[in-house]
Amino acid sequence: MTQTPKRMRVHHLREAKERGERLTMLTAYDAVTARIFDEAGIDMLLVGDSIGNTMHAHTTTLPVTVDDMIPAARAVARVAQRALVVVDLPFGSYEAGPEQALGSAVRLMKETGAAAVKLEGGQRVVPQIRALTDAGIPVFGHLGYTPQSENLLGGPRVQGRGDEAAERLSADAVAVVEAGAVAVVLEMVPAPVAARVTEILPVPTIGIGAGAECDGQVLVWVDMAGMGDWSPRFAKRFGEVGAALKAAATAYADEVRSGTFPDGAHSFER
Repeated sequence: MTQTPKRMRVHHLREAKERGERLTMLTAYDAVTARIFDEAGIDMLLVGDSIGNTMHAHTTTLPVTVDDMIPAARAVARVAQRALVVVDLPFGSYEAGPEQALGSAVRLMKETGAAAVKLEGGQRVVPQIRALTDAGIPVFGHLGYTPQSENLLGGPRVQGRGDEAAERLSADAVAVVEAGAVAVVLEMVPAPVAARVTEILPVPTIGIGAGAECDGQVLVWVDMAGMGDWSPRFAKRFGEVGAALKAAATAYADEVRSGTFPDGAHSFER
């Protein structure tokens, strides 16, 4: 019987793939939710630049900076007891080349306590991945729909459709792994293409809208928990936490306005 590691580390990811065990990942941006997900046994917590959409009310991830990522990643890393914490390199923090990528990644690792970083792109970011790996920083790749390139891609569209596009995606996946990536996120990729990439890579694939054959799955937690009125097609709502929170806030407001809260049980009489 396989013993669950006390702390998920990079080598556990590859070992899980070799054993055929599915990996779990959720985004987290604060200590409260990170602690809950960690206690639930989630393997990896991604402090994603999706914080721009979910927490900062931006319409894209493009405005997010390294300075935005650091407090969130620091909070998540402080409370995670078992999960491997991965933090995104935001747009503009690595595109200039290996030197910029290394400076950004070193700062994130030193100031947050995260265990790995993630960046988007295929063969074009191979030098960056190699530089980070050579410096001892674990790197997660990200292929398919890459939100930081949404203006070039024409918005959130499925990537890898057709033989030529599928071959390019597969070649990108091989390239980033050969450069040192310890795992690859596949976003909005046709399921058969993701299955093929999963088969040829020695490291885990983590799917989001990429079918069931990936080695693991990731979702943005507000989508997973049903925090809003809308969720992407690929994001199953495993709860309706938003409705429950609204109901709690409404009940609180009603009791305060009616004078029934606080009552004797919630007051100090002496």
